[in-house]
Amino acid sequence: MTLSDYRTITKETLSLPFQPRVDVMRFNEKELVSLSRQPSEMAAELGMRGPKKGDVVKKRLVKLVVNFLFYFRTDEEEPIGALLLEQCRVEKEDSQSFSIAFLDEAERKYLFECDSAEQCREWVDSIVKASYEFMRKNLIFYRTEIHRLTGKDPLEQYGISDETRFQVNNGLRLMPSDTSSL
Repeated sequence: MTLSDYRTITKETLSLPFQPRVDVMRFNEKELVSLSRQPSEMAAELGMRGPKKGDVVKKRLVKLVVNFLFYFRTDEEEPIGALLLEQCRVEKEDSQSFSIAFLDEAERKYLFECDSAEQCREWVDSIVKASYEFMRKNLIFYRTEIHRLTGKDPLEQYGISDETRFQVNNGLRLMPSDTSSL
């Protein structure tokens, strides 16, 4: 199971005995709490409504740290949940709210209400850019551009140019004489 196989971590999930399921991922709670205390790309008190039917909008401190969206009760220091921002869709619902839904569970939608349209745009933009896949695509794009301009693979100096995760189109390697497939 990979990181992208899980979607939501909450205290309720933590209190359940581990039962192997497709939608559950093993994780170290202390590491996750430690990550939630790292400097955030964005943080604000937002209105948040969970995906369950009957959930109401509640004020939550929301922090974006790397590709996790942590949410806290406004008077507590430990997160009550986290969303891994992979394989999800972020959409503006109206000028001051946006939603996050995961591709394999589109009916489970988290709604966030912002104080202004500008704040909403900033959150949507930051969340989209936080995913591993977005960063990977940018790395491949810039790697290709540098190779096209210089004839050299910039990842070669780090010894990682052959790693599958940095390849274009399911493992095609970047060859000095062939940039047309990129």
